[in-house]
This record gives sequence, C-alpha cells and structure tokens, in this order.
Amino acid sequence: MARFIVYLEPAEEGGYIASVPALPGCVTQGETKEEALAMAEDAIRGYIESLKKHGEPLPFGFEKAEVETITVDVA
Repeated sequence: MARFIVYLEPAEEGGYIASVPALPGCVTQGETKEEALAMAEDAIRGYIESLKKHGEPLPFGFEKAEVETITVDVA
C-alpha cells in the first residue's frame, strides 16, 4: 500500500479538481471533495497499472511528505 498527496482545488464550473503531484498528469475531478478523492483513487490505480504494464518504475516514498498552506501577499 502506498500513500499519495492529492491536491484539491475548487473548479470554476463547480466541483473540485484533484491532482496527484507524484504522478505527472494524474488529474481528475468530482462534484464534491469526497467524489474528487474517490476519483483520484481510481486515477492513481489506473496510473500505477499503466506503469506496470509498460515496465516503468513505480513512484513510492512520498508517504512522509508534509503539506502546509501559506498565504503570500502578491499585491
């Protein structure tokens, strides 16, 4: 079992966009945060299956990452 960080961002048209920084291009969406996370889980599984199918290395070791939010005044 592996743990991945999933970024959730509000989508302009509603719902949420979920992206997995450890897996380039692994992006999905859902109407709610819960749905977006469930879709991300499916996307991660599909991504890993594709890596295995093509003999690519599996990206693990991100389970100890920490995520912090900061606010920056850009005005």
